[in-house]
Amino acid sequence: MSVGIRASIELKFKKGNQLLFSRDSECLQALIGLMEMQKHRTLVMWSFECAKEPLSTFEKKYPNDIRLRKALEFSEAWALGNVKMPEAKKAILAAHAAAKEINDKECIAIAHAIGHAGATVHVETHALGLVFYELTAFVHDVGLENCDLAVSRKINSYYERLIYWQENIDRLNVKWAKFLLDDARPNKEKLLNQRRRAHLES
Repeated sequence: MSVGIRASIELKFKKGNQLLFSRDSECLQALIGLMEMQKHRTLVMWSFECAKEPLSTFEKKYPNDIRLRKALEFSEAWALGNVKMPEAKKAILAAHAAAKEINDKECIAIAHAIGHAGATVHVETHALGLVFYELTAFVHDVGLENCDLAVSRKINSYYERLIYWQENIDRLNVKWAKFLLDDARPNKEKLLNQRRRAHLES
């Protein structure tokens, strides 16, 4: 029997947990299944697109803090082979550091979401970090009582945009970093979930 989003996160919310969603969240299973099917660069482009809205929200509140924007800029340059991992990693860690310097639950979650969006260039599993943290930010914004519809709509948007990038990623006229062109590499999100399922069944 399915459980509403509010009911599934209410205890975590009341405990003040930093994250309200996880790979076990029932509402995310269809999205996770779709993520497991994607090329690495598909998830990278999807993450970059999804990061734009939370970045805008953050910058409206903290217009002088450019760390989140820099994290995405350096991550995009990394994906295109224009900077090396250490430079991008430094910018991504700065985005996470921003979360420790503010007292705003919505924007704390957004800072971590942006950090994970950038880190998706490194490994696919970070794409879900964006989802977990942005949805957590959504709940802090709209409130627990009103989160069911808002979060459901956001998840649907994630799914629709991932379908778009799945269908259009190879039409992009960009020069990718070589490691993002290796489609023979297994999807790390899929591998992680296979191990998790095997562990649960053992």
